[in-house]
Amino acid sequence: MRVLVTGMGGELGTRVAQLLEDEPAVTEIAGIDFVPPRRRLRRAEFHRIDPLHRDRLRDFVLDFAPTAVAHFGVYEPASRMGPAPAAERTELCTAIALSSAARAGKLERIVLRSGLEVYGRGRDNASVPDEQVPPEPATPYGQSLLQVEAVAAGLGRRHGVSVASLRYAPVVGSHVPSPIGRLLRLPVVPVSATSDPPFQLLHPEDACVAMVRALMVGFDGPLNVVGGGAASPWQAVRLGGRVPLPVLPALWSWAARGAELAGAAIAPHVVELIRAGCTGSGQRAVAELGIAEPRPTQQVLTELYQWADIVPLVPVRAVA
Repeated sequence: MRVLVTGMGGELGTRVAQLLEDEPAVTEIAGIDFVPPRRRLRRAEFHRIDPLHRDRLRDFVLDFAPTAVAHFGVYEPASRMGPAPAAERTELCTAIALSSAARAGKLERIVLRSGLEVYGRGRDNASVPDEQVPPEPATPYGQSLLQVEAVAAGLGRRHGVSVASLRYAPVVGSHVPSPIGRLLRLPVVPVSATSDPPFQLLHPEDACVAMVRALMVGFDGPLNVVGGGAASPWQAVRLGGRVPLPVLPALWSWAARGAELAGAAIAPHVVELIRAGCTGSGQRAVAELGIAEPRPTQQVLTELYQWADIVPLVPVRAVA
């Protein structure tokens, strides 16, 4: 297998490259992103290419001619960049990298990052959707994810390529630039004054293991990948010892501005999670990919808050 990892400079893309290095079936690994990886790579080669540089991206992918693509070139708003740049890079990276990989003529499988945001959280939507529930996104990020799935699925049908869409719960970890993670670590956390809906999180290691397994088995179709159990915004705030700030529906725009000034920008899909929840059934992914049950949401939250604490180091006096 010759694997192209888009978005390799991010935490998830880098870790997936490391895991692929240990797979005997993988002979070559190449990755692209607009920022370099922050971990050591042994076999994988990184190429610093911004998706905005369309010709460079196209030419590189055509020349590499991958047999498989791990597509992390899906940029979450308020994660590493603002909503408009995130949407633009996601669209360009998806269209150019995937179409060029298919045109190179050797592509066999694509596994892409998607999210539970594709289901939407309207009054008539399923509270715990499985993969049979039709997507109905209600936020710009959810719509962007669904467009990524549609582009990949179209290429898959035209070129006979398997396409696995991994619909992750929000990925939260100590080194992952997560908007919901930043929000929950604020000293004062805005929460809904009228509801306390459940949400699920996903540990970054579980997200990466699922990506690698989907590549190895060549799964075709959507899969929800979520942490076990659930939490609610009020529960999460109490677990972290933070102060909840109840917000009425009409005041969320003001709450978002305040959170951004405090260092945690809130995109619409994060407001949707706080106000309406974000859950999904992940049983199919465990069965189809042969992976262990992902870490429970409560454990992901506990690790998030433990990392946020600062423990002062006490100097040790030298012994004569």
